[in-house]
Amino acid sequence: MTLALTGSTGRLGGRVAHLLGPAVDVLIVRDPARAPRIDGDPEIRTGTYGGADAGLFAGVDVLLLVSGAESATRLEEHRTAVRAAAEAGVRHVVYTSFDGAAPDADFTLGRDHWHTEQAVRDSGTAFTFLRDSFYADVLPLFADEAGVIRGPAGAGAVALVARDDVADAAVEVLRDPAAHAGATYVLTGPEALTLAAATARMTAALGRPYSYREETVEEAYASRRALSDERWQLDAWVSTYTAIASGRMAAVSDDVPRLTGRRARTLEQALVGA
Repeated sequence: MTLALTGSTGRLGGRVAHLLGPAVDVLIVRDPARAPRIDGDPEIRTGTYGGADAGLFAGVDVLLLVSGAESATRLEEHRTAVRAAAEAGVRHVVYTSFDGAAPDADFTLGRDHWHTEQAVRDSGTAFTFLRDSFYADVLPLFADEAGVIRGPAGAGAVALVARDDVADAAVEVLRDPAAHAGATYVLTGPEALTLAAATARMTAALGRPYSYREETVEEAYASRRALSDERWQLDAWVSTYTAIASGRMAAVSDDVPRLTGRRARTLEQALVGA
């Protein structure tokens, strides 16, 4: 089995690469200077999803396709990469998707993930989808300089997941891909928290004050227009919170412990890297 990984210059893909080590045959990166140095000295290939052709994936049997950076063109870039992988004869694609991926997902970027999943299905390759919740360890980045997270999340709860748990689940799948062919796993943390509860626990874990302040949807758009005038970006930012408010992000899955053999990391463990 020839295994190729994308996304290895990021935290999730980089952890997968280091944990799998010599089992990795190919790393596909945009910048070879940033490719991780791992045991086994895998081949480094340079390319992008949007510019992918069959040559980028030549000889690859199993591909970890880590979702690309958020953009207005991400879905088409994903589709291009999936087509190229299929043309190259890739037999199995493991794709990092989103919990709640659907054509009408509350979180607007969850729709891109659903369409990417459909592209993989339609390509004829075997597949495994890792549908992860919002990342617990990036929650502090939602706060302003005063530690306040603002948005229209209401009293909705979300089962935030540690990126390291997503990586660890991916590792287990990639160690025996055939055993997970056709599976869709929902990767969450061990509990669902409101943003008010999450910020209180962030305060205790990180030793600086965090809080949550409710906004209306209209206020949320208005407060973010100073940061971007791109509608897709504004919709993505605001729908992060409305997806939580809907209650659909509150379900806790046991797929992380079933795949990894241990309990999913708590918010505190995700924040401090435990």
